Amino acid sequence: MTQVVEKHSPWLTALEERLTSGPAWLEELRSRGAARFAALGFPTVRNEEWRFTNIAPIARAELSPAPAVAVDEAQLAGFPYSEAALRLVFVNGRFASPLSRTSGLPAGVTVGSLAAAFESDPAVERLFGRDVDLDSRAFAALNTAFAADGAYVSVPDGVVLEEPIHLMFVSLAPSLATGTMSHPRTLIVLGANSQARVVESYVGLPGQQYLSNAVTEVVVGEHAVLDHYKVQEERLDAFHVASMHIRTARSATVSSHSFTLGAKLTRNDAIATLAGEGSECTLNGLYVGDADRLIDNHTTIDHAEPHCPSHEIYKGILGGKARAVFNGKIIVRQDAQKTDAKQTNRALLLSDDATINTKPQLEIFADDVKCTHGAAIGQLDEDALFYLRARGLTFQEARDMLIHAFAGDILNRVRIEPLKIALERELYAQLARDLAEVDGK
Repeated sequence: MTQVVEKHSPWLTALEERLTSGPAWLEELRSRGAARFAALGFPTVRNEEWRFTNIAPIARAELSPAPAVAVDEAQLAGFPYSEAALRLVFVNGRFASPLSRTSGLPAGVTVGSLAAAFESDPAVERLFGRDVDLDSRAFAALNTAFAADGAYVSVPDGVVLEEPIHLMFVSLAPSLATGTMSHPRTLIVLGANSQARVVESYVGLPGQQYLSNAVTEVVVGEHAVLDHYKVQEERLDAFHVASMHIRTARSATVSSHSFTLGAKLTRNDAIATLAGEGSECTLNGLYVGDADRLIDNHTTIDHAEPHCPSHEIYKGILGGKARAVFNGKIIVRQDAQKTDAKQTNRALLLSDDATINTKPQLEIFADDVKCTHGAAIGQLDEDALFYLRARGLTFQEARDMLIHAFAGDILNRVRIEPLKIALERELYAQLARDLAEVDGK
């Protein structure tokens, strides 16, 4: 079920006033997105996919399309991995060339603005929007309706990028009257036998409330390797809705690690289609919530071809009255024999009022497969606390050590050392604030 968008809703007004310039194929896609969002409306809790996530605060918010604003280098300092040597910055979804660093790229590699690629790269017309389901995904349709700019990364066959690429999406709602919405878009294309590491980060600057509604598309060629990271550190009164769509070719390898540290309401959808025999996918996530924040992670790994392993570990740390949702779906198609899929979801509740709803799903249509899933939700292990305290640690020291070990299982999988250090700093600073609040009660 969906919540119909009212006829005179500011959302429809914004759709009617959206950008219509660009190539004909793009405007046709935008128009389709606008029509689908107008027809679908916002999802409600009567929709099974949104059963535990009420996005009424977004639907009720008076949000206008984010304007073009200027941001200086000093405002970016302090955000995780902002010092990256190879960095693209997007402010309210628009490419900010003066803040970006793109020198030293190998020949043939394209890293830059989607707006420019719309006009110049035939591959974009062929791939952009191909794997995004506009028929049932309202927020993806809304993003597509406003598609104007974003990040484009294209690595040709056989090229190995030594330096990680940092795509930094900055949201800023400067008006004192109303909040804003932006719709960041990313297209990552790796050719056969290529390799790359890409970091997507989403951050917010002081201002009014805003919605960041992002869509990322990833296309990985034969025998290519992508190591991907998403860091969400929006402002704590912001809304963040995002979907990532991955498609792999034969013997490709993709790992994607999601870190959710901000926003009042977060919805992350990760959909991976293993469309080539022997391809491999890893989806990992770590999320931290306090106060009355809501964090919803929905993942789908679709095994469409045989001999495709997948691995998935999501961990959450929740305090206050925070709520979380994890829905992990594994699909094994009829021809996907020899599939080996593993899924794990664990949540650590630091207060009696924190809650999580977890739902593992297996849809298996082949008979020669190995698929496992497990979920564990609870508070800190009393025996482990006693063991550590018996060796001289205070309660707070023992508790902190166990929490850090719980989070470290995901952090230690980060293979970009400066990013890992920055994430550890941000995560442990947030945990220190949360635990100080618990201790003060």
